[in-house]
Amino acid sequence: MNYKLTIQYDGTRYDGWQKQGNTDNTVQGKLEGVLSRLAGTPVEVHGAGRTDAGVHALGQTASVKLPGDRPAEEVLACLNRYLPEDIAVTAAEKADARFHARLSAKGKVYQYRVRMGSVPDVFRRKFQYRVEEPLDVEAMGRAAALLCGTHDFRSFCANKRYRKSTVRTVTSIEVKADGADLSLTFHGDGFLYNMVRILTGTLLEVGLGERKAEDMPAILAALDRARAGKTAPAQGLTLLRVEY
Repeated sequence: MNYKLTIQYDGTRYDGWQKQGNTDNTVQGKLEGVLSRLAGTPVEVHGAGRTDAGVHALGQTASVKLPGDRPAEEVLACLNRYLPEDIAVTAAEKADARFHARLSAKGKVYQYRVRMGSVPDVFRRKFQYRVEEPLDVEAMGRAAALLCGTHDFRSFCANKRYRKSTVRTVTSIEVKADGADLSLTFHGDGFLYNMVRILTGTLLEVGLGERKAEDMPAILAALDRARAGKTAPAQGLTLLRVEY
């Protein structure tokens, strides 16, 4: 039976979503460990997105095939009983045999959170990036608008050896300030390796006056990672949801 899982996790102490040969400290690895014991045989969990080390998720989606026909409620209960306290499965449901969390996805929504000014928020410190200098939020919004649409985002991809198409559609980038808290919400059909963090780093440089909003089209056209801004730190990024 094929199952669709909705997962949230605090990525602070993990080496990312994807299991790796040199570490078992990944979110995928933790899920597979519990489900393999439940199934009595090794199983593979497929995530909708491979979040980096330190990145969080509020609505990651995964698919997994388990032998037999267990109720989804049993799978959900087992996962939440044995997973670490910083990983939770918020929903489990039976899915069509053809459903694949990554291949079936139509879109993703990420949010990057920034704490502005000299006063930190102690309770959100693991989920925000602090910028003490003043930010021109209006200029960031203008730059964000120029990055929306269907473009070749090679300048915003950290993998220089990426051979597949780097064309993606970014439906919207919302830049919103609420007092000292700033959020950047990215909605698109898919994102390249480190793309959201590089977009964020570039927009923050606009906010700091280090770049002009009007520079965005030239950065896109350059198809050169060196032309874009820095990669924003991982802790500010959260995968909000995956759309199907």
